[in-house]
Amino acid sequence: MFNKQTAFIITIAFLLGGCAGGMTETQQGSAQGALIGAGTGALIGVLAGDGKGAAIGAGAGVVAGAIAGYAWSQRLEEQKKQMQAATAGTAVQVSKTADNRLKLDIPSDISFDTNDTQVKPNMQRILASFATSLKNNQQAMVAIVGHTDNSGNDAINNPLSISRAASTRSYLVNQGISIGRINIDGRGSYEPIVPNNSDANRAKNRRVEIFVHEQH
Repeated sequence: MFNKQTAFIITIAFLLGGCAGGMTETQQGSAQGALIGAGTGALIGVLAGDGKGAAIGAGAGVVAGAIAGYAWSQRLEEQKKQMQAATAGTAVQVSKTADNRLKLDIPSDISFDTNDTQVKPNMQRILASFATSLKNNQQAMVAIVGHTDNSGNDAINNPLSISRAASTRSYLVNQGISIGRINIDGRGSYEPIVPNNSDANRAKNRRVEIFVHEQH
């Protein structure tokens, strides 16, 4: 049933969403968290009580939403621009994730040979530039995730994906980045981005993803 509480929630979403049009990308990153938090908090308030409960819930939600997930800073924006310049003309994708992390998606054709864990020269150049961006942002923390296609079995794919993430980490450490700033993981073939139904698609699924967020 549409009532005052429902209208209140819709109004919050409209106002916060409308403000984003005049915001910088950094400001929008914080506003997205606030918007989600406000809507969630207001809904909790409605379920718990009257319109006043919704208002209190929304206010608390704005605070919680602003600190939930990650904050997109000017430093991350500079890293994003630097990596976009460093990877121009390659198949590497540099983006900002929905939860305000910087993401580098590095496909297999420039990262590793088939069934190999040695970082290829083209990837070394990209990682060297990435290491420089990390040195310029000492608050940045890194997560490296390796992926394979569905060729072979888990006994091969799972350790291979971890080993590739570990090799990527080792290269960054050799460039002077503290190992304590880098976490690694391997997902084997369990998180394909396209169906494994062709050679071209399997090549897309063989990849290394690098995520960056700031520690506060």
